[in-house]
Amino acid sequence: MPTFTAPDGTRLAYRVHGSGDPLVCLPGGPADSAYLGDLGGLSAHRRLIALDLRGTGRSAVPEDTSSYRCDRLVEDVEALREHLGLARIDLLAHSGGANLAARYVARHPDRVRRLALITPGTRAVGVEITGESRRELARLRKGEPWFPEAFAALRAITEGAGTDSDREAISPFFHGRWDDAARRHHAAARPDNTEAVTLFAADGAFDPQATRAALATWRNPALLLAGEFDVNSPPRAVAAFADLLPGATLVVQPGAGHHPWLDDADRFVATTAAFLT
Repeated sequence: MPTFTAPDGTRLAYRVHGSGDPLVCLPGGPADSAYLGDLGGLSAHRRLIALDLRGTGRSAVPEDTSSYRCDRLVEDVEALREHLGLARIDLLAHSGGANLAARYVARHPDRVRRLALITPGTRAVGVEITGESRRELARLRKGEPWFPEAFAALRAITEGAGTDSDREAISPFFHGRWDDAARRHHAAARPDNTEAVTLFAADGAFDPQATRAALATWRNPALLLAGEFDVNSPPRAVAAFADLLPGATLVVQPGAGHHPWLDDADRFVATTAAFLT
């Protein structure tokens, strides 16, 4: 895997899929970017540059672990852009990585040409997602055989009484189809650096008011893609995020969960590639 050095000396790695014009990809988690794969075949259209965030995948653990904080990761993305020799980047981010992408655009608006946020996290822009909204969306899956156990676990979590076993039990809600492929992907996408996950959202990581103000003046094209069944990033929350970006297009992928390139790769790639063209 190719590597580069962050401003604080931490060695960071990234994965490359495909060829053509580069597309910088930020994973959620923070987790090893391997779970993104080639995003359902998007690598046939663009050269995917998937960053392993510090302390994950092949990237080194930093000496200063407070640098796991989301706002501090912004300069890792900027260092990657400089390493690639690009004046401007097209940027794709999944899940919690969208918080990092939003902070990057706010700090370096002239460095991003197009922005694709896939089932994005919304904490960086202060869009709240209530427990009731998650349960309301989850009820759309009531015909699934796994629903009773998963919904009971979701209720416990959203009411503040969830356990680790409850968090595992809600896994089917993150996928449009809960089959063997989804189970394998779920296991592979699980973050393995709990400290990086915890400190990503530490005090000071987000400044929603400032980020919203910055995004309101950024008029470049943006795609916000939601999954119809995604209880992590419900379509209503993604729509509220899209409203903050003057150049945004909102797409809700039918039948998809939190990883839409798994649920319908052809639809996902067609939508995303058309936006990036």
